[in-house]
Amino acid sequence: MKDSDPVLRIGVISDTHGLLRPEVEPQFAGTAHIIHAGDIGRPDVIAGLSRIAPVTAIRGNIDTGDWAQDYPHTQTIRLGGRSIYILHDLQELRLDPGSCGIDVVVSGHSHVPRIETIDRVLYLNPGSAGPRRFKLPVTLASLELTASGIRPVIHHLGRAG
Repeated sequence: MKDSDPVLRIGVISDTHGLLRPEVEPQFAGTAHIIHAGDIGRPDVIAGLSRIAPVTAIRGNIDTGDWAQDYPHTQTIRLGGRSIYILHDLQELRLDPGSCGIDVVVSGHSHVPRIETIDRVLYLNPGSAGPRRFKLPVTLASLELTASGIRPVIHHLGRAG
């Protein structure tokens, strides 16, 4: 990425399981958009994120209440000239992102943060920002989109349980 490129910053979060941690708001301050990759847990999580920036959210495997019926299982959005495909469980990916013109695949479910590029497609799992599970870190991510590149970053939210 060039320093002169205008930057569009996207917040990426998943597996909140009904908990919107107070650290999320300052971490996502200044983002143009937020993506929630499922396992929202409660509708007030999306309401809280919406106070920071517009939100695109999909349903995860724990999102089974009536409130969750409005959220799709997958979604493709276009931000900053990039195509972003969102699904909860990467194991359920049933398309070839590269041949579909997708630049970024965002997933959750595993609670394991991941940044990997395969065949020019960025795969991003922000990890889990909800209650601590197992010994995994509590994380979320950001994506900086410019005309010349995509820069993903995983952010650790500390040690609180």
